[in-house]
Amino acid sequence: MFTTERGKIDVIAKGARRSKSHLGGRLQFTNEVLLGMHRGRNLDVVVSADTQEAHWERIVQPERFTAANMIAELIDSFCEPDLPLPEVYALLTGALRAIGASENPIGLLPRFSLRLLHVLGLAPPTDSCIRCGKALSGGAWVDAEQGGFAGEECRAAWKEALWLESADLENIRALALRRGTGAAARAAPRAAEAVAALVAGHLGKRPKTVMHAAELAAPSA
Repeated sequence: MFTTERGKIDVIAKGARRSKSHLGGRLQFTNEVLLGMHRGRNLDVVVSADTQEAHWERIVQPERFTAANMIAELIDSFCEPDLPLPEVYALLTGALRAIGASENPIGLLPRFSLRLLHVLGLAPPTDSCIRCGKALSGGAWVDAEQGGFAGEECRAAWKEALWLESADLENIRALALRRGTGAAARAAPRAAEAVAALVAGHLGKRPKTVMHAAELAAPSA
């Protein structure tokens, strides 16, 4: 569960899988619910759940379901248990609504990823080199190891790196903005690749759903 008051928590819902359980349908993946719980010995126990908003019916479609799983995996990977993160909760619910209404939900993932990094204080500077701090002029190299973008003079020559043109950097800046402040919803191909590299750099691995998302997003032959 990801909650408004405690952030990420582990709970148990006894009997939720039984056909006559009043909890089963309300605890579907992505549903927003008002929970009643009591403290158990090791895990909190769900005793009641009232549906506040049901996203399930809108995301039961391959691309939308993959996108919803992706954001769930990112939140699970980045967020510590029992740490209230109301901004992340608001970001999550907003993303689920956008995914449920989108014909290209996979395309929304770069913006969500950047906004999540921003809320968690991990967003990279987009106007200065992550290594030397000098202003970026024109394009930049993606430095996933340092979690940002490097100028031409700071690129480690022996490492492969993704080059971003100035337009790609502008796209990334717009993706990271709050809604209503000139924000972009969609990422250009290189910008999307750069965001995925930064996320993998922070986590030390590529999220499990990334490969599947890439397969779905790729044009069919």
